[in-house]
Amino acid sequence: MPFNAAALEELNLLLQFDSASMGSGIKVHSSARPEVLAACRSLYDKGLISQDDGGYLTDAGMEALTHVQVLSGLLALQRPG
Repeated sequence: MPFNAAALEELNLLLQFDSASMGSGIKVHSSARPEVLAACRSLYDKGLISQDDGGYLTDAGMEALTHVQVLSGLLALQRPG
């Protein structure tokens, strides 16, 4: 199943969190693009972040971020040659 635009917004929003510190959260300003606000609400509804405007990653959110970072790293690899 391909990623749709909403899923890509969620993935990009997850990458805004600092995986090195559970104590570092984010705040999505009310003037952010509607797609970002929707992604934030969706991640909250899925239990991945603590607030509907950002907050902190939950335990499930930390696990999701780990997977997103791995995928992002794999996609960024350059093919040798």
